[in-house]
Amino acid sequence: MRLEDLDYFLAVAGAGHVGRAAESMGVTQPALTKGIQRLESELQMSLFERTAKGMVLTAAGEAFHERVRIARLGLDEAVKEANDLRLGKAGLIRAGISPTYAEPIFGHACAELLEQRPAARMQVMVGLNDKLFAALQQGDLDLCISALSQSERPEFHQHPLFADNLHVIAREGHPLFNSMSLQFRDLTTQSWILPNSAVMARRAVDARFAEQGLPAPNVVIESDSSIASLLSVVKATDLLSIIGASTLRQQSGAGLKVVPLHLAMWPRVIGITTRRNAYLSPLVMRFIELLRGYATVGNQSGP
Repeated sequence: MRLEDLDYFLAVAGAGHVGRAAESMGVTQPALTKGIQRLESELQMSLFERTAKGMVLTAAGEAFHERVRIARLGLDEAVKEANDLRLGKAGLIRAGISPTYAEPIFGHACAELLEQRPAARMQVMVGLNDKLFAALQQGDLDLCISALSQSERPEFHQHPLFADNLHVIAREGHPLFNSMSLQFRDLTTQSWILPNSAVMARRAVDARFAEQGLPAPNVVIESDSSIASLLSVVKATDLLSIIGASTLRQQSGAGLKVVPLHLAMWPRVIGITTRRNAYLSPLVMRFIELLRGYATVGNQSGP
């Protein structure tokens, strides 16, 4: 089985079209088609259904695709490791970071790393955990810094850094704070600004309402970015939202209060997530050490 045939297969599966796959790989369509046919002949199975709109993976092709993708990723990492050892390269770090933690943790660790390793290079993706985890799983990131997944993710290894519990918050002076017998069900009468439903924090909120037999929150503003960037809207309206305790302690948290209900809090741990069994270069390992150090120092002043 030829390695280039597997690469052709991955390219066609990703593009869904022979022409686009051939263009992306810089080969002719006949050469790519011949490679796919050769692979199917060796496996004695059809990997694609040829349709008017393009190439669609068969059920067997879907299963084969996931195995090949993981194997190809492992091979790429083995080559990278060998090159690092042979050349003593300073290397490249591909890091993902939640916007909330870009400055207090990532920024300091990044500055110290570049001081220690001036030749190091870094690619940074800023986003929420749904985007970061997807990129990590595809092999586009070496690590990400965000809220850790509370459900078992066998493809990942998680390194806890510190607790940053999630709270429902409102502006100071919100009518909710005048209630003498505030209950969780009272939050169903409020309007909210929340992340989209692909984000773990939003799913946790929706699940809490469902557990209590209540309708989902009335979301009037839905964001695909960090709520921390929209706190001015919360301060200027009666909208409720959710943020971590660390954000409340920062200047941006001024003018906001936690809704004093036990059910309006979600325990959460912030940490570093890597792919299980992935190759991590010495440079990446040093960066993780620095992140842990700054997380410890920064958390000492927190409640």
